[in-house]
Amino acid sequence: MGANRLNGSISPYIEALSSAKAISLSYNNFNGDFPSQDLCRLKKLEEFDISYNDFEGILPQCINNISSLRVLDISGNRFIGNLSSSLVASLNPTTIEYIDLSHNLFEGLFSFSSFANHSKLKVVRIMSDNSKLVIETENPMGWTPLFQLTALALQNCNLNKLTGNIPKFLFDQHRLEEVDFSHNKLKGNFPFWLLENNTSLRLLNLRNNSFEGQFYLQPEHHINVYSIDVSGNHLDGRLQENIGKITPNLRVLNISRNHFEGDLPSSIGDMSSLNVLDLSFNRFSGKVPTELVSKCTTLIVLNLQNNNFQGEIFSKHFKLSALMMLQLNSNQFTGTLSSVLSTLREMYLFDIGNNSMSGTIPNWIGNITMSGGTLVMNNNFFEGHIPCGLHSTFLIDLSHNSLSGPLPSCLDAPSIILLKGNKLTGSIPKALFNSSSLMTLDVRENNLSGTLLVEISTFSNLRILLLGGNNFSGMIPIQVCLLKKIGIMDLSRNSFSGTIPHCFHNISFGKINTTDLAFSQSYDTSSGFYMGETSSYACLLVRSHDSNYVNIVMPFDILVEVEFVTKYRSSSYKGGILDYMSGLDLSCNKLTGGIPTELGQLSSIHSLNLSHNQLRGLIPEKFSGLASIESLDLSHNSLSGEIPSTLIKLNFMGIFNVAYNNLSGKVPDMKNQFGTFEKSSYEGNRFLCGPPLENGCSTIAKKLNPKASERKWYEVDPTVFFASFSVTYIIFFSMVASILYINPYWRQMCFNLIEDIMYWSYFTILTPLKRLSNRLCRH
Repeated sequence: MGANRLNGSISPYIEALSSAKAISLSYNNFNGDFPSQDLCRLKKLEEFDISYNDFEGILPQCINNISSLRVLDISGNRFIGNLSSSLVASLNPTTIEYIDLSHNLFEGLFSFSSFANHSKLKVVRIMSDNSKLVIETENPMGWTPLFQLTALALQNCNLNKLTGNIPKFLFDQHRLEEVDFSHNKLKGNFPFWLLENNTSLRLLNLRNNSFEGQFYLQPEHHINVYSIDVSGNHLDGRLQENIGKITPNLRVLNISRNHFEGDLPSSIGDMSSLNVLDLSFNRFSGKVPTELVSKCTTLIVLNLQNNNFQGEIFSKHFKLSALMMLQLNSNQFTGTLSSVLSTLREMYLFDIGNNSMSGTIPNWIGNITMSGGTLVMNNNFFEGHIPCGLHSTFLIDLSHNSLSGPLPSCLDAPSIILLKGNKLTGSIPKALFNSSSLMTLDVRENNLSGTLLVEISTFSNLRILLLGGNNFSGMIPIQVCLLKKIGIMDLSRNSFSGTIPHCFHNISFGKINTTDLAFSQSYDTSSGFYMGETSSYACLLVRSHDSNYVNIVMPFDILVEVEFVTKYRSSSYKGGILDYMSGLDLSCNKLTGGIPTELGQLSSIHSLNLSHNQLRGLIPEKFSGLASIESLDLSHNSLSGEIPSTLIKLNFMGIFNVAYNNLSGKVPDMKNQFGTFEKSSYEGNRFLCGPPLENGCSTIAKKLNPKASERKWYEVDPTVFFASFSVTYIIFFSMVASILYINPYWRQMCFNLIEDIMYWSYFTILTPLKRLSNRLCRH
């Protein structure tokens, strides 16, 4: 019943299979506790395989009552509890041959000597998923096993945690075909004797331990091993000159992330069956041997990144036509993209970034990558136009070169376009807006211009939009708000004008759905490649080492990486973290108007930069809703009013800058994060007061109105009143006199009006008063 996608719980009627000798339920979706009582009635069971389901709970204790059991595989579930040495020891030592307890959640201390008397035992695999399991092989000291193993995998299980020694019982093993001690903390010299004592050994995986010294193989031994992985250790020195002659059948060699140095020996070309060669993250130097690129024609993966190799690698001797992954980045390679590369057709990854290569990019470059492939050529000296042949590529990184001309309108639906730091001109072509699969567009630091077209809303799957450092102008169209999946947007250092769209709160900016993660890559079943941060090539040989072809599952450790300015520095975000990082940068433009209060609804945004614009008005009270904000920069605007005291609730804010505005009033209390902000966060605002500023609020009040503390609000300052009255009086009569002097007609009219007023006053007021006075005098 294996691999049938069955789900639900196991039927309690499994006891009806009392006569069954083999049960295989592997690679289904069964879940819940396994019915232990029913299992324990299967007395005739010989093979029991429930691997890679979703069973949980405690491992049934009565499993040791099945005396005929030969194969026990419960790997890939969620069984918990202590891995009992007594349980394992009680399995019938005369029948059990195969035990796989890997990828569960066991914990506690397990003594491997429990297997000592299991004479038929051939395969033991215990690979922990939670790092809480400790396996000890040296207790008691000097025990001697009755078994001869063919496969032993003790991965990520704190093997011999106290001493870090490699298990000593291995000195008595001579039939091993597979050894995997990866992800432990074993130390000492490389155990070359494992290869010498076990002539049938095909796979040796010691990655991510602490082995040191030289990687040396005895030249008198002809070693038949197919895969060696000692990556992530502390091995050093040079590779021995005859390494290729000692291991002619080697198909996978991974010695990355060590301290090897010097030139590569030319005998590496004698590994004529080599499929994977990973020398990355060492200190190798010199030129790549001609023998490697001309004789290792079966190479599928060649990884030389992060070394000190130099010279021209794409010479006429380059004959690696089977390559699917080529990583040469971060070396000192020179030369051009020779036509010898045009014979490649199935490249999933072509990475020559961070070198000193030059010339133009040929039109056939897009033909070497398969559909969904990755092309990385950043940080070189390539020039000329971007060719049109980049079709069906997943990721294109041509950033930091000297490419010029317009963006090609013929880019065929890539998901990630990285073109930062070139000399590109023109506008964003309309044809590019037809790419609904585009997730990242980075064209910063170029000479692009024009306006943002409303068609930008067609980028429905866009997560990162980086247009900073160009010459874009015009208003920010509201159609930008239809890009609801955006996490990072940088429109800084352009000439955008107008107001900030009020609809920005419709964009996610950090509000993610765990089912919609774009950059937290996992196994891609469509392509057969593993996309992750680590590179392991050793999964491939156990079941196929007798064949002439090794079905290699290759890693993919080129993760999307972008830079974004936050907290006053440019930080690099790579891989899955991009799903969780969020920010909006509109700084250094010509934006006007007020700050939309709706921005306060961006509760998941980490960085907001509106500095160096012409914004006016108040800081919105609703900014207290920026619950996840870490950096808020509103400096160099014309904002006024007080800083909302409610911002003190923003507990994650590490940077706050409102310098050089027209703010006034008391600075928020120095509590929570505001207790960490220095006066530079507030400088350039004359009427702000309170700690950490030197100006006390009483001092600022006196400067604004010296007697404010002694008067009521309705009292008038006499000095101010008379001064303003006098100035007004003088200005009014000066204007009247000027008009009368310039215009004779109005001057005559004015004199006539005055004369009429005088006559009217004499007859209307003075004459009656004179008559009244005479009457009073008579009496």
